[in-house]
Amino acid sequence: MAGRLFGVGVGPGDPELVTVKAARLIGGADVVAYHSARHGRSIARSVAEPYLRDGQVEEQLVYPVTTETTGHPGGYQGALDDFYADCAARLAAHLDAGRTVVVLSEGDPLFYGSYMHLHKRLAPHYPAEVVPGVTSLSAASAAAGRPLVEREETLTVLPGTLPGDALAERLRTADAAAVLKLGRTFTKVRQAFEDAGRLGDAWYVERAATDRQRVVPLAGVDPADVPYMSLALLTSPAERSFEAPPPARPEGRGWVRVVGLGPAGRPWLTPEAQDVLASATDLVGYGPYLDRVAPNPRQRRHASGNRVEADRARHALALARDGARVAVVSSGDPGVFAMAAAVLEAAAEDEFADVPVQVVPGLTAAQAVAARAGAPLGHDFCVLSLSDILKPWDVIARRLAAAAEADLVLALYNPSSSRRKHQLPAARDLLLEHRSPETPVVIGRDVGGPGESVTVTTLGKLDPEQVDMRCLVIVGSSTTRVTDKGVVYTPRRYP
Repeated sequence: MAGRLFGVGVGPGDPELVTVKAARLIGGADVVAYHSARHGRSIARSVAEPYLRDGQVEEQLVYPVTTETTGHPGGYQGALDDFYADCAARLAAHLDAGRTVVVLSEGDPLFYGSYMHLHKRLAPHYPAEVVPGVTSLSAASAAAGRPLVEREETLTVLPGTLPGDALAERLRTADAAAVLKLGRTFTKVRQAFEDAGRLGDAWYVERAATDRQRVVPLAGVDPADVPYMSLALLTSPAERSFEAPPPARPEGRGWVRVVGLGPAGRPWLTPEAQDVLASATDLVGYGPYLDRVAPNPRQRRHASGNRVEADRARHALALARDGARVAVVSSGDPGVFAMAAAVLEAAAEDEFADVPVQVVPGLTAAQAVAARAGAPLGHDFCVLSLSDILKPWDVIARRLAAAAEADLVLALYNPSSSRRKHQLPAARDLLLEHRSPETPVVIGRDVGGPGESVTVTTLGKLDPEQVDMRCLVIVGSSTTRVTDKGVVYTPRRYP
């Protein structure tokens, strides 16, 4: 039995303006979907957050473009059409499995809302219901404390994106009006009110029903301070015919994205990485790294051990060759001692020549530890792995000596493990041939995770027994300093 789709309006911004029905449906849904720009933040989700519960599946629908240009062959509209078709397919997978899907919408879902584009594609094929919400127009009227219309007056709702002369003409004859979609259009809209002879009667309302609400006469507003979430006070867009085809399933040419998860947790994950993880059909990776990605029942997960990188890469490419959209996950940045090189090496083989591969960067452990300590990587630095599994120790020793002689700060990955105890003491002794025993050293363990600790010591006092595989070690240069407050930094100026 197919699931049920709900387009739910969450109102203009105040969680207390969410209707009782909307709150009930949000809390009871199997899947909660919401739109966001590429920065990853969603106003609708932030409003609905008090009503979410643990265990729900979240579908983040990240717009491919907002106001920027696009290289899509169909232009801006073509990019959005493909985006809505893909989003509809993702939600259809949940509906086909019998799950209840709630799509959040700021204000009202069918009042300039993105939900309508999903509704057109899905409602002809699945049980669907629209739950209205308080519109920005209603909230603005309430914030201003002024009635929009009364008795036989008519209300005209206009988008600020209309040409200035068209706005002026409609404002000139309107009983009452509201112009939405300000921001970049504000200067044109203000001129239209002035050309229509209505500027003195107009009010400006910004971020209605939030703690940043502002209500002032339109004539006195500085255009530089106008956000998109504002309107001018003194509609639905035209209905378009739409033949709803069955939602397209992810078929045809697949792809591989090698994704950096950062050092730990969602706050360290880039919006681009979030977008790739959300749009993938398959997730591939080392088991503990896959565990950091929230489960999604429409996605297949392929976990494997830590020493089968080549096999893992070929498996991901084979899945993509068969049409899957594959996210290969790595901790930190995939191009730093991680899966990107393995995938690209395998992708160079003839059998995978047609599989598109992209590397999606992430925050590295070196960046995370450095940020917690201060700015020890503020000048030239070198990144080295002390693991001798894939390269001999004499190569590591030569590179350590060269970096030490060059007076570079060093970020040391894989400094120790239960079976590799000699490398860090040997590295310390080698570095002491070139560096003062007072050289600052930072030991970062599980930065961003529950077991996080950052220790500042010196090269002479570095105790290898305090270091394991969950650590990254930063060794300063001759110019690295530690302040009285324990902050470590390397000046950008060199003596």
